[in-house]
Amino acid sequence: MLNSPIDEIKSRLDIVEVIGSYIKLKKAGANYRALCPFHSEKNPSFFVSPARQIWHCFGCGAHGDIFGFVMQIEGVEFGDALRILAQRAGVELKPRSPEWQKLKTERQKAYEICELATKFFEKQLEGSPKGKEAKKYLLGRGIVQESIKKWRIGYSPDTWSGLSDFLVSQGYKNEEIVKAGLAVRKEEISNIQYPTSNIQSYDRFRGRIIFPIFDLNSQVIGFGGRIFSVNQRADQRESASTIAKYINTPNTILYDKSRVLYGLDKAKVEIRKKDFCLLMEGYTDVILAHQSGFENTASVSGTALTPYQLVILKRYSENLFLCFDMDIAGDSATKRGIDLAQLSGFNLKIVTLPEDKDPADIISKDPKEFEKLVNNSLSILDFYFQNAFSKFDKARPEGKREISKILLPVIKRIPNKIEQSFWVSKLAKNLEVKEEKVEEELKKIEPAPYRTEGSGTRLEDEALGLEPEEIINRANTKSRKELLEERLMTLILKSPQCLSQIDKKFISLFSPATQEILNNFQNQKNLSQENSDSLNYLYLKSEVEEIEEKEIVPEIQFCLKEVQSLEIKSKLNEISREIKKAEEDKNPEKVKKLTQEFFQLSKEII
Repeated sequence: MLNSPIDEIKSRLDIVEVIGSYIKLKKAGANYRALCPFHSEKNPSFFVSPARQIWHCFGCGAHGDIFGFVMQIEGVEFGDALRILAQRAGVELKPRSPEWQKLKTERQKAYEICELATKFFEKQLEGSPKGKEAKKYLLGRGIVQESIKKWRIGYSPDTWSGLSDFLVSQGYKNEEIVKAGLAVRKEEISNIQYPTSNIQSYDRFRGRIIFPIFDLNSQVIGFGGRIFSVNQRADQRESASTIAKYINTPNTILYDKSRVLYGLDKAKVEIRKKDFCLLMEGYTDVILAHQSGFENTASVSGTALTPYQLVILKRYSENLFLCFDMDIAGDSATKRGIDLAQLSGFNLKIVTLPEDKDPADIISKDPKEFEKLVNNSLSILDFYFQNAFSKFDKARPEGKREISKILLPVIKRIPNKIEQSFWVSKLAKNLEVKEEKVEEELKKIEPAPYRTEGSGTRLEDEALGLEPEEIINRANTKSRKELLEERLMTLILKSPQCLSQIDKKFISLFSPATQEILNNFQNQKNLSQENSDSLNYLYLKSEVEEIEEKEIVPEIQFCLKEVQSLEIKSKLNEISREIKKAEEDKNPEKVKKLTQEFFQLSKEII
């Protein structure tokens, strides 16, 4: 019988399936391995053990169970990880249980408010007169009923506090509704005529089609609201010139537009399956793309590509097909985002769209035409070359200068020197200049702010808010003695018959945790929870360790000698401190005795 929701969740969910929904896992013997999502690395050091239902990164040291993984990857507290996994496992967390009430966080309240708001908006779309007009508009854009339901599209009534009043009736406070991004404090906007002077806040979304924004677990975290007709506003409280076509939830405890990709929750499986992501700019673009079979599509939704978004995308594929306006001149936000993607090792292609057309227009008219555009997409370098040479006259000196001004920084960002050499040669040929001259100019280009190292990048670490020193420290927090003990235990677990190599006199030199594991490693039931977790980790490490059988005994002996030497050195340091104190106390007899003890002990150093 399972004692708690935690046990029930663990019994229903497989760690490989959970972690595999976030990152690419590859079979490695009895385990699975991947590039660690928590630090930048070239070679995979992140392992998952299906037998023990644990994961560990041997690069940065991060480890844990499914709850620990979700907490780290989602950046949430345990209560939120419990809720996410309970929903996934189909385990009901009883709202009135003391355990649930204790774990209920500010984030959980925000999730509940967003979910209730979504249901409210969905009902308004289907049931209110204005909602039916909004639905007619959606159907006219080519969005079918099935997609309206799948994406949970709704309508916000054109009233001051319709949603707020509903949420208050469900037990939530106005302040909590404001924090969830669904209401605006009166003092935040002063150019609106309010119906009453005592109003404290009003609904953020009024008279708009509502597109819920989901996290990777398909939970609503924010909203995008679209005006579909200016004339729909009942009393024209705001002039047509001030009404934004789209408004979005502001940054909240759940939602940060720089960290979210619209539709990725529904696209991630297909992205991994097809090994490329179609990236667009709008909600309707994504919905129509999915509706027409392009289910590996997501959207940046009003923001240029950010480091955070790129870190998330890289979990699923390193191939990006960009389906939005490309401004290659100047220092536009779009260009900076694309530069970051290139620097972080993505293979970029550009889907060239007809002028004044967006993906939604093309897909709704002819999905086959859009498929042709995708199949004929250009690599990022080909696109830049084609675009730059079409804008300037390569026969004129100033034209050559402007073309090189655009293309040299792009070529500079290519991490592979062989590939870079190819594009240098192509640029020289197209400009009809010597290759050496192009290389000279390339050297003058300042290095980009984001630098790559091998096939890895600092982008992930910077997106996670970690400085290089922190990354190094995360991997080097253990003392030499701890590392030796860990190595020793790994070898013993790999070859249990070698336990006889450890003389009883050595056991007292180890830490209490290692002593307990050595004495009980064949019977985990007698271990404390902490040491049981440590043993699980050591088992996993022994499973992935590649060492020949003949090398195990010499390695064990080396570890034992090193541990003994460290213990002796520790005692020598202690005696040295005592000698110094005895000298300060002017106690020559004690100094003599301690000095003899020091030299006698030093002879034992191996």
